[in-house]
Amino acid sequence: MIPATIKPRVHFPRGTVLRATIATFTLLVGATLSGCGTLGALVGGMAESYKRSTPRTVEADSTILQGKSFAVLVTADRMIESQHPGIASELIGRISERLRENAGASGYVPPMVVIQYIANNPAWITRTHSEIAKQLDGVQRLIIIEVTEFSTNEAGNQYVWDGVASATLGVAEIDGPLPDDFAYQKSIRVKFPDKGVTTSSEMSRELIVGALLARLVDRATWLFYKHEEPHYITY
Repeated sequence: MIPATIKPRVHFPRGTVLRATIATFTLLVGATLSGCGTLGALVGGMAESYKRSTPRTVEADSTILQGKSFAVLVTADRMIESQHPGIASELIGRISERLRENAGASGYVPPMVVIQYIANNPAWITRTHSEIAKQLDGVQRLIIIEVTEFSTNEAGNQYVWDGVASATLGVAEIDGPLPDDFAYQKSIRVKFPDKGVTTSSEMSRELIVGALLARLVDRATWLFYKHEEPHYITY
């Protein structure tokens, strides 16, 4: 009998301890690597979720309106106006007010004054920028937008929405060396719905028109001031 105070010496076959140590190390490394992969996927997913929910700051494409007075005029051809009555006036109002609030301009011609001017001068589009600006309180910047396309669906398909709106935008520097030329120009095109087939039973025509107008206003005004927009903006 071995006394309780004396610990028996246990002998392992040669190589057993080394093999056990290697096996333990292998399990630990595997667990760590597996954990890293899971952690990486978790962190990546969190970062992607953060990007989707957090807007990004976008600088102005042009500062041409800062410290200057402006007027916004919009024109659309008869076909567009017949299908969407008042679209030009609606855009004049929305774009003018948005720029007044955000573009850092010194002043502007109120939308109703511009709309009245256009109504009283149907041939305004044939006049020089200098003439128009003089008749509109002598503004320093003249913004002229021509809506070239505005439709809610493809021709002949009234059941599936496929909205698109396009426009060209030009800014004339009336107090610059070439007042009758555009000092800044941009083409704009937006769509709605973004993807998939959307039928007239799912959305109303009014909703499609409203979304196109809102997106057109965004793209026309964002050009002139720092703003925030989604990381994955669809228009």
